[in-house]
Amino acid sequence: MHPKIVKDESGSCPICGMDLVEQEPPPAADPAPSESMAEAADDTAMEHAAKHLDPKYVCPMHPQIVKDEPGSCPICGMDLVEKMMDPMTGKRPEVSLTPAVVQTLGVRTAKAERGTLWKYIKTVGRIEYDETRLAHVHPRAEGWIEDLNLRAEGEPVRAGQQLAELYAPDILSAQVDFLLAQDRSGAQRRVSEDKARNILRLLDVPDDIIREIERTGEPRNRIPVRAPIDGIVTQMTARDGMYVTESSEMFTIADLARVWVMVDIYEHQIDWLREGLTAEMTVPARPGRTWDGEVDYLYPELDPDTRTLKVRLVFDNPDLALKPNMFADVIIYGGPKRDVLKVPTQAVIVTGERESVVLALGDGRFQPVDVVTGMQRGDEVEILSGLDAGDEVVVSGQFLIDSESNLQASFMRMGEAETEPEDEGMGGGQAHVH
Repeated sequence: MHPKIVKDESGSCPICGMDLVEQEPPPAADPAPSESMAEAADDTAMEHAAKHLDPKYVCPMHPQIVKDEPGSCPICGMDLVEKMMDPMTGKRPEVSLTPAVVQTLGVRTAKAERGTLWKYIKTVGRIEYDETRLAHVHPRAEGWIEDLNLRAEGEPVRAGQQLAELYAPDILSAQVDFLLAQDRSGAQRRVSEDKARNILRLLDVPDDIIREIERTGEPRNRIPVRAPIDGIVTQMTARDGMYVTESSEMFTIADLARVWVMVDIYEHQIDWLREGLTAEMTVPARPGRTWDGEVDYLYPELDPDTRTLKVRLVFDNPDLALKPNMFADVIIYGGPKRDVLKVPTQAVIVTGERESVVLALGDGRFQPVDVVTGMQRGDEVEILSGLDAGDEVVVSGQFLIDSESNLQASFMRMGEAETEPEDEGMGGGQAHVH
């Protein structure tokens, strides 16, 4: 009943249970070349393959059931569907489904179409100080801090505001030299006075204090230490009576009118990134508010562990609502990419080795095809190759169809591997079910 069931020993048919009968050996081939053999010799390789491209009939639910003629599946009773096997094309096997199965699987499709994809990246970042707006206050000579005006970190200061006073013997000595230079006459006085004045400036003595010394003719024991910029005192090590040297950082002042936001961008997203792109930011601490900024700098190397690129953004912060170390949600905009072929993101099957979609060929026929994807934005992805505009792809149920196609391909490869020894005249071996 099932001539495809062939074994090397007696037994019963695994499908119908009938006893197997001995098969007579085929008659010896006629050594004389026949007319058909002569015609085959004249065929090209493609023509010869086309003549042997016989239809096969497979069960949609049990792809291991393959027959040469129409019928029904001995396992589930479904009608076998025609399947053309073409080893020359290298395409993956088609899968045929009845309307009832399509409805049961919930298969939905969408068309590949051309349109515009907006380039943008959503990421998270961290607010930091703008390092170009940090000021570190050091003394220019060794001495002692007196009359400290600040009492704690976090106090706001204005440029020129007095922070403390410093008694430094070297600065006092430079003041005396400046006054002595004024007692000289002629050109020599002018040169010596200018030299002494520059020394005082190098020691960070303010110009108004130098003019006061020049007017009164008296040196000052203590010189004011003033804030160089507007900002917030973020670090203060100075204390009343403390002895400091040129390496002592007495104060650190940060101008928070502009802040940096550091974000990490994945490797596959950096192709169109460049300095000057606009960015938008929200922070959980300030719900309902949005800040506009721009890409300021792309760092030169990727993190070897996370495979991300560090990118620096700048945002104005006039009301000081943004605080360093806050977390932020950031969107970087890169403009539109027009006339691209795109499909819904859920249509793409990503296995790690390939990307593919399932084409809907009509009449319940489906076929997986490999594609190359490009930019992905929201629920749409760009297709660089593998599809044409108007192709219909499966967006729901495609994983089951792809698995069925892979299973059929596996059985086809197994069948080819097992029949190969027989074709070469090796004989023996267990027969197989087609």
